[in-house]
Amino acid sequence: MKRWIGVALLALACGASAQTLRWSSQGDPQTMDPDSQNESLTNMVNGQIYERLTNRDAKLGLVPGLATSWTQTGPLTWRFKLRSGVKFHDGTPLTADDVVFSVQRAKEPTSQIAVWANAVGVPKRIDDLTVDFQLATFNPVFLQHIDQLWIMSRKWCETHRVTKPLDFKNKEESFAALNTNGTGPFMLASRQPGIRTVLKRNPNWWGKFEGNVQEAVYTPIATDATRLAALVSGEIDFVLDPAPRDIARLRNTAGVKVIEGPENRLVFIGMDQSRDKLLYGKVPGDKNPFKDLRVRRALYQAIDIDAIRSKLMSGLSVPTGALTPSGNASFDDPALQTRLPYDLAGARKLMADAGYADGFEVTLDCPNNRYINDEQICTALASMWAQLKVRVKVNAMPRVLYFPKLEKYDTSLYMYGWGGSVTDAEAILTPLYRKRGDKGVGNYNFGGFRNDKADALAAQSSVEPDEKKREQQIRGALAELREQVNVIPLHRQVVPWGARANVTAVHRPDNWLELAWVKVGR
Repeated sequence: MKRWIGVALLALACGASAQTLRWSSQGDPQTMDPDSQNESLTNMVNGQIYERLTNRDAKLGLVPGLATSWTQTGPLTWRFKLRSGVKFHDGTPLTADDVVFSVQRAKEPTSQIAVWANAVGVPKRIDDLTVDFQLATFNPVFLQHIDQLWIMSRKWCETHRVTKPLDFKNKEESFAALNTNGTGPFMLASRQPGIRTVLKRNPNWWGKFEGNVQEAVYTPIATDATRLAALVSGEIDFVLDPAPRDIARLRNTAGVKVIEGPENRLVFIGMDQSRDKLLYGKVPGDKNPFKDLRVRRALYQAIDIDAIRSKLMSGLSVPTGALTPSGNASFDDPALQTRLPYDLAGARKLMADAGYADGFEVTLDCPNNRYINDEQICTALASMWAQLKVRVKVNAMPRVLYFPKLEKYDTSLYMYGWGGSVTDAEAILTPLYRKRGDKGVGNYNFGGFRNDKADALAAQSSVEPDEKKREQQIRGALAELREQVNVIPLHRQVVPWGARANVTAVHRPDNWLELAWVKVGR
């Protein structure tokens, strides 16, 4: 892999032009099938190729995309007018049939965005450029859900036998894994998983380019130091995820700059609360200690989050007790966002009261190329929990292995992060905190916990038309989840970008690089 990275970087350095953006981060897109893996880097790369009915502006406001307008024609109905003259990269015109097909495709069991596709109801073609959506129940965040759905070519999918999303967790291969046909500002020129992904500008894009990038070459570089060195030397132009410890150096290095802003992303620890016995652990009596609230709370209160923030994150994290990616989703309420106190003595007492004074053994699954300092944080947690005599084995792995493992619920203890452009609590309540059910509900509840009170309130909030009632339902659900410590929140990431001095980019709160906005100067 080191040889391939060296060859790729050399090629980039030799063949770069002023309108080529050479960029990198620690991981690689999972697949080119836009419905298959709901992971931010994968979405970001696919999002240059595929589009949605709506777009986001620099402040995450909803603006027209493939639809020029939309109207709520009744409590349970919406009508979208499509943009005329839009063509897919193969020249096929966009029509209402493609929208109907794409929404239905996204509802398939192998889709990782099924929960949102199901939430927008049944799409119906009215004419070539008009689509109606019929809902079974009121959806207070309908437009936020629509904004999660990619539009694909029905003809292309049928021709290449990819009418259903790729089953990534079971290692399925399909034409859509390495090939694309979107309507977006960039087209896929070549794809070498783990090595290089090249995008070229779509000359027939309907939109307006704010930037000047003609070609974007993405090279994953796993090692922080190698990624930083490539940026400083000029081999690459942009780094999505420089290590926090390197930010100060970047600020004081000639030829580079830091582009910064907060990210809507919560990083937390999940625990298996469904099985009677842990898959990966040794526990007295062969029990599952995570079923005991006292154990969950003890683990929480044994975390020195300030040490993680100062020593590992170099101050580039916001510790929180909230269970939402954005403070807005928790109504910026201290009662919903204040952490439980760091209290090692209290944590030891809770463990003893639960019958685990001598601790137990457990494996902590962790990615090593997804979140900022993910493996280092897991190692730090293992050290902190050792003070409770909990012996933690950190099982770190690349995201390409990590996410399929979690999707199979093959875990006892794990790190996870959740964020994106939607700041409403619905974005995390239904997919992560509801009990597993039909139509994508609870799909990301990898711990399998059931909190019936929170579940009922969250379910009500998903269909509640009265804003004040809905706020109280969300508050109640979040308060109950906090009380039961169903997950252990750590922090919200702060993600500065590193760039060459001649690169101009817009830092969105969802940590999204929009290539059509990027300018590369000479």
